[in-house]
Amino acid sequence: MSIERRVQLVENLFLQLEQESTKFQQTSGISCVSGCGKCCTHPDIEASPLEFLPWAFHLFLNGEAEETLLLLNNSTDLTCMIYKPLSLIDQGRCSNYKYRGLICRLFGFAANTDKYGKLRLATCKIIKEGQQENYHKTAEAITKDLSIPVFTEYYMQLNQIDFHLGNIILPVNKALKMALEEVLQYYAYRPMPDIGKECI
Repeated sequence: MSIERRVQLVENLFLQLEQESTKFQQTSGISCVSGCGKCCTHPDIEASPLEFLPWAFHLFLNGEAEETLLLLNNSTDLTCMIYKPLSLIDQGRCSNYKYRGLICRLFGFAANTDKYGKLRLATCKIIKEGQQENYHKTAEAITKDLSIPVFTEYYMQLNQIDFHLGNIILPVNKALKMALEEVLQYYAYRPMPDIGKECI
């Protein structure tokens, strides 16, 4: 399957999640604190290279893939390379929010299945403590079948797009690197894609 087709399928999955997440956020009243980004600073975030394929393809189309790969190869930082802190204290932003990965889109507004098979909202301490009332109401509503995105379901759908890339889980910067390498290797002996085909 071509890179363009895989990117399109990943972006379709992201659109589906965006619609489901928006509905969940409206129903639950839970939202991220403006300018927070604290979850992005964890050094142990893991992701699949496939979820960053749209990001890598975007950089490739804009002539930034090789330079970004060089930066990743020379970096020892464990914090996601796409996350750019605005100051030394907590505030920051995703430098490529439109092309953020599946893990970034799910965390805070999706559920994991616990050892008893029950869905549990996977969110941060800031939301749990700062939005206690909404958090507790939502946790209770989830036990009564409130519709919520589920991590495993979305990762299974991602795997169906590309079984090999979708099943590799790496530290986030290694996943970014592998996504870039996948795009660069694909186009090493193929013509450049039509710029008008850039995925949205």
